[in-house]
Amino acid sequence: MIEVLVVDDDVRVADVNAAYVEKVPGFRVAGRAHSAAEALRLVEEVPVDLVLLDHYLPDLTGLAVVRTLRERGHQTDVIMVTAARDVTTVQAAMRHGALQYLVKPFSYAGLRVKLEAYATLRRTLDGGGEAEQAEVDRIFGALSATTAASVLPKGHSPTTAELVRRALLAAEGPLSAQELGERTRLSRQTAQRYLKLLERTGRVRLSLKYGDTGRPEHRYEWSSGR
Repeated sequence: MIEVLVVDDDVRVADVNAAYVEKVPGFRVAGRAHSAAEALRLVEEVPVDLVLLDHYLPDLTGLAVVRTLRERGHQTDVIMVTAARDVTTVQAAMRHGALQYLVKPFSYAGLRVKLEAYATLRRTLDGGGEAEQAEVDRIFGALSATTAASVLPKGHSPTTAELVRRALLAAEGPLSAQELGERTRLSRQTAQRYLKLLERTGRVRLSLKYGDTGRPEHRYEWSSGR
């Protein structure tokens, strides 16, 4: 059983999230916390495998909680569950070791997908032993398979987003929208639209390539660890 600590400053939201967790087979709520101090205390007092962590807490930010956990030697896994959607916060969460990032508001189905992916990752890692490249790729991909689709606004296709993700991961370097379109058989306009969306949410990294015309070419690659 995977023990989950639900952290949210809003008591009602914490209760809803906890109810969602309890509905997913293999998961159990170990506790609820409504502040950073309470969350850090509970991690010390009860067995916790995973923290569903809000960023906006009354005493510290969620990112500060993750930093403190690591400084204290806790390797407890973290999934950020927050309304903070600016790219700076998303990138900082990634760098501090958050495994996933779920933007509020979300449905039970959205959280269930993240938790099921996390459970798959746990089963893979619990196998131990040495890993060949294919196994390493599977470990790193366990949580990222739904990443592209999970940030899509209405009117965007999860299938297309996943097609873009796979093409970028398979590329040996950054791709332009034109190159991506050729590899995926999408129009350049469609490829550009999905690339810009994923770049805004931190899933894709943008770089500029300067040529003789003076106008830089936009090139994109999947952000490592996302």
